[in-house]
Amino acid sequence: MSSNRTLIRNGRFLIPGAEKPVLQGYMSIEDGTITYIGTDEPWSEAGAGTTTIVDGSRLLFLPGLVNTHGHAAMSLLRGYGDDLALQVWLRDKMWPMEAKFTAEDIYWGTSLSVLEMLKGGTTTFLDMYIHMDRVAEVAELSGIRAVLTRGVLGHCPPQEQSSKLAGAVQFARDWNGAAGGRITTMLSPHAPYTCPPDYIMKFVQAAHDYDLPMHTHMSETKREVEQNVAEYGLRPVQHLEKLGLFTRPSLVAHGVHLNDEEIAILARHEVGVSHNPGSNLKLASGIARVVDLQQAGVKVSLGTDSAASNNNLDLFEEMRLAALLHKGISGDPTAVPAPEALRMATEYGAASLFLKDVGRLAVGMKADFIALDIDQPHLLPHSDLLSHAVYSASARDVEHVWVDGKQVVKHGACLTLDEEAIRRKAQETFESLLKR
Repeated sequence: MSSNRTLIRNGRFLIPGAEKPVLQGYMSIEDGTITYIGTDEPWSEAGAGTTTIVDGSRLLFLPGLVNTHGHAAMSLLRGYGDDLALQVWLRDKMWPMEAKFTAEDIYWGTSLSVLEMLKGGTTTFLDMYIHMDRVAEVAELSGIRAVLTRGVLGHCPPQEQSSKLAGAVQFARDWNGAAGGRITTMLSPHAPYTCPPDYIMKFVQAAHDYDLPMHTHMSETKREVEQNVAEYGLRPVQHLEKLGLFTRPSLVAHGVHLNDEEIAILARHEVGVSHNPGSNLKLASGIARVVDLQQAGVKVSLGTDSAASNNNLDLFEEMRLAALLHKGISGDPTAVPAPEALRMATEYGAASLFLKDVGRLAVGMKADFIALDIDQPHLLPHSDLLSHAVYSASARDVEHVWVDGKQVVKHGACLTLDEEAIRRKAQETFESLLKR
């Protein structure tokens, strides 16, 4: 039985956390899995079967980036409502436009985001939105790895609540493990302030019934926390703990406004936090206590949130922000060092999404990896390539991308999606939304 093999020669490979974080040598991939990484050539071309040889001499290879929170189709609203507080932004700008979205709009908005993410080195993304079957179609077609969940707003009549929950569960069951395992699913009551307590408990029960993880927005703004205390007598973390959400494997987005007790609760239940520094800064939501979370043992990953609140999906930018922000506010230049920022965008992200074989360049891991063109002025001299990846690089430096061992971006061009059609349809869709 023949196998599909790729051999990268003379590359430099980033392995954060290793004694020597930059390995110069070879990496081989067979049937979607990394089979070798080291300084010696693993096998010769002769008799190697169907083998693709990649010259890595001017490239830096690192694990594909993992975006642990977003709403892909909202790329259609990029720049539509800026410089506003979160609640005003949602009420006056986002929700009225989103109410007009059709399934076809979702398809093209998601396509635009997935194209941006792949070309920028993101190989896995979490998406919480509506019309999720169309989102899954884009994920399947594009070759990206995706963790998908139908986000549900729960302040609606009981019959509508039941219908939304049933739809979220059906989507999760239909698509979990699809696209050769590249698509996995979760359940997502949108947030404690948009879902009544009894409704959240129904999601928790469904997650137990179908063995699914959970994802929700939490403690993004001070106002949200104050509202939770006024309505339920508890801060959001205690509230969700009481409702049983943390009895399931869970990931919360934002976690900006937390006290010490809440951080301890998250650590005790092994709840991951998706840190979205760019979006939180732009909406003036605040700065999460990332260093305190990490010191407590909470797994902190990185997310962009949507392109409507960021306004791009560049995880290199989020890495840099995460590293710089927490140095600045703590007065400690070692607060989030470059290796830790890179792991937040790769290894910790994969773990937060419950993906056991993604996020590292190591034998036995899925071959989700990217290559940066390091023969550029802003990435020279090659003094510390791991530092350069975090502090100097951007999405525009991504030259090649592989997911599951298949190359999906080559010399900056996406091989799986029609970029011209997506650009055209995204613009047409936005113009159409304005007229509806």
